[in-house]
Amino acid sequence: MNIAQALALRGDAESYERQENAWLLEHITQIDAFDLPLKKTLELTAEQEQAYRNGLARIAAGEPLAYVTGSQPFWTLDLKVTKDTLVPRPDTEVLVETVLKLDLPEDARIVDLGTGTGAIALSLASERPDWSITATDIYAPTLEVAQFNAEKHDLEHVRFVCGSWFKPLGREFFDVIVSNPPYIDAEDIHMQDLATEPERALVADKQGLADLEQIIVQGKKHLTVNGWVVLEHGYDQGDAVRHIFTQAGYKQVRTVKDYGGNDRVTLGQWPH
Repeated sequence: MNIAQALALRGDAESYERQENAWLLEHITQIDAFDLPLKKTLELTAEQEQAYRNGLARIAAGEPLAYVTGSQPFWTLDLKVTKDTLVPRPDTEVLVETVLKLDLPEDARIVDLGTGTGAIALSLASERPDWSITATDIYAPTLEVAQFNAEKHDLEHVRFVCGSWFKPLGREFFDVIVSNPPYIDAEDIHMQDLATEPERALVADKQGLADLEQIIVQGKKHLTVNGWVVLEHGYDQGDAVRHIFTQAGYKQVRTVKDYGGNDRVTLGQWPH
């Protein structure tokens, strides 16, 4: 089987499936996906063909490509992912952009709660090397993946601590608390599309608002004066999250839309 035949195994020429084929082939052959059409007559080895067919079978069974390849691009980083982590989504880059636009001290203290792969914390660290950044996760195997990604990208100055939300942070204070917490209702029909990813990182009580509310309310005890809480949430949760912020006493509460025009990130400033 050559490159052209491999690419044509699934999907039409301009389809997303065909693009996934190219990314999978890039992983297996180490040939950049953009260069594959220039090498369409190149024959795959028997081992490469078998790996490719196995990968396509896993994708057809509903497994994300990132789990098949073990990596996912995010911001300017290539991140290791495992079944202990969620796959970072492009819309989460809006969360990173929002934090970077805030008027913060040059030596700002940031904490990323529930860091997963480390996508948010490491992206911020790569852009603001003078910031002091802490990343937490309740699940030790997940935190190990984030630490691996930090070492891979020479971002070892990010501090990692294991524990639930604010529990491992003692009486520390931060200029920004940022998080992409679980925010999906367990009854949400979209959960069937996420069956291969860890449910603990996706689902929250109170129609998906429980963890968001906990971070907003408890975050007040860990913010500097005029510090910010910046949270990702579901496309239909903007009104509810703004209400939680306002009821908790935050000011300058606003919502930022994602690349699809949906409410995705809400932030508020603690004025005390």
